[in-house]
Formats: sequence, structure tokens, C-alpha cells
Amino acid sequence: MALLIDTDVHEPLRTVRDLLPYLDPHWQVHVTEERGDNVLSKIQLPYSPPGSGERREWRATDDDREKDLERLRSNLLEGEGVTAAILNGFFHVSALPVDYEFATALAAAYNDWQIHVWLEREPRLRGSVHVIAHNPEVAAREIDRVAEHPQIVQVFLPLVNDRQYGDPHYHPIFEAAVRNDLVVTFHHGSHTRTVLGYPRHFIEWHTVAAPQAAQNQLLSLICNGVFDRYPDLKVVFLETGVAWVPWFMWRLDQQYREMRREVPWVSRLPSEIMRDSVRVATQPMGDVKPQHFEKLVEMTDTERVYVFATDYPHYDADTSGAGPLVSLPEQLSQRIRYQNAVESFPRLRDLSE
Repeated sequence: MALLIDTDVHEPLRTVRDLLPYLDPHWQVHVTEERGDNVLSKIQLPYSPPGSGERREWRATDDDREKDLERLRSNLLEGEGVTAAILNGFFHVSALPVDYEFATALAAAYNDWQIHVWLEREPRLRGSVHVIAHNPEVAAREIDRVAEHPQIVQVFLPLVNDRQYGDPHYHPIFEAAVRNDLVVTFHHGSHTRTVLGYPRHFIEWHTVAAPQAAQNQLLSLICNGVFDRYPDLKVVFLETGVAWVPWFMWRLDQQYREMRREVPWVSRLPSEIMRDSVRVATQPMGDVKPQHFEKLVEMTDTERVYVFATDYPHYDADTSGAGPLVSLPEQLSQRIRYQNAVESFPRLRDLSE
């Protein structure tokens, strides 16, 4: 049976207090006496959750955290036929606007919690190293520590940070990812804003915030020569849609041809770099019809760029058994469903053996 690799799955952290067993006593006090679950409230969207149009009932409706893994197994691994699911978290500790020392401690605790509660109880799950990117040297040490676990496959970074990731400041993070055979994955969150900030309505934010931020960071990585410096680096952009990719490639190639003297360290066309080093998850794929997506892939030679994702368990999650993917030609569908992920994630290659 063909593989199915889901690159964007969110495991719920019910409360920050669940991290207490993994925190040093000094930082436990910050949770129990000072900040508590208010840490989570600092990165909430200023909108009410969307109501109409919900298509999934995958979210937990009870307070029994012991059922969370059971629910994921039933709904995703068995229900969707997912061979391997990569966890990206609900609690984006890597984007917390708190003091960096406390945030770093929380990230490390989250990593240990994810391993103990999820990975070690389910071999079909894969995990992420969550780090605080503001201190790249400390982040690199955390990557080295957590990467010792065989089910860890990537470094997780928030899509929006206090500067662009192409800045040399972040090189230690990319170096650590490469030496540990890890992909670097970017995901938006409540802290992600449009270029004009938070718009008045959720529909506005949900339409443009993530793809705008993804294009900005990808542009920075390419133009600052990150992929030329680290040719083995692979990056993945999650939950940004797919239709922006062809335009972005065409636009940047055209600009590179006109102004390549400004970035002499970029040795190839941006589109060539993207085909080799950049992957974009399919969810949400509703912004393009199957026949149009197939044509765009053909026009841009990007059959290796896209990887499958459900975005479990969000209301707008995609499914493996319906929608655009099932209407694509078999060869392209298999590339998206598992081949691109196996080829791009060094620590997933054993799945195809």
C-alpha cells in the first residue's frame, strides 16, 4: 500500500501546567505563581473563532487529555490512512513575547513533553524541535540535544520573528539543522500579521497573513544566500496555500535577472533553488481547482515542491480521500502524498525502504 505522510499535524497542549514536570523548579514558579496559563493568552488572535463553514469534528470536546492520542490515532492515522504524521504543536512557544530565558525553558520543556507524551507512545508520529530563535547559539544547542531522539525530523520556527530569517544572525540554527539531518519548518500563528497589521475581520487575516509572511521569509532566505551557504538545507512552509508559489517564482526570477549584481552570492535562478530546497504543504488547497493546480505545476516544473498536509485537527483541515489530490494524475498525486517528503526529510527515508 502506498505511503501517506502528513507534514502538518497539531497535538494539543491543554494547559501550560502540563509542562511542569519538564521544567526546572525555578521556572515552575513562573507558571504556578506568576504567569500560569496567561502565557497562552499572549499569542491569541483578536478574533472570535470562525463558526459557519466548519467541516471537521476532530477537535476535542471533552477535558480528558488521555483521549487526545487515542483520538489522533482513530481520526488521522486510521481514519485518513496516514503512515507518518509530523507534529507541529498548538502552543507555538517559539513565538512567545516573553523574556527569552523563560521562553527557552518552556520550549525545552515542550520538546520533552512532546517526546514523552506523544512520540514514545506512537511510533507513527514524528516530532519537531521548538526553539527560541532570538538566541541562535542557545537554539542550536537545543537542536543538538533534542535531535538525539530518532523520531525528531525537523526544527520548528514561527513564520514571523523580529527579523527576517535570511539575516546571518540565524545561521547557527540552520547549521544545527543540517548537521542533524533535520528540515526547518515555518508555520504561522496568532502572532502573524499582515503587512498592515491585524485587519478588522478574521476572513481578511486568514486570506493573506500567512502567504504574505511566507513570501517575505522565503525571499529573505533566497536573496541572502542561505541556500547557497547551506546547499543541503531543506525548508518547508506550512498552511500558506499553494497558488502563490508560481507567481512568486516568476516574479523573483524576473527581478533576479534584472538585479542579480545586487546579490552576487546567489548563484542560481530563485526558481531552481526552490525546486531543490523549498517545500510547500498543500493545506489549504482550496484556493485552486485540481485541473488548474496540475497546469501550474506543469508550467513551473514544481512536482517536487509540494508535500501533503491535513492541518489536523483544525476546522478547515484537508482530507486524504477527497478534494483536489484525488483528482490529480497518479504520478503527481504520489509525489505529493509521500515521495517528496521522503526525499526531502532525511529522517523519513527509512519509510520507503
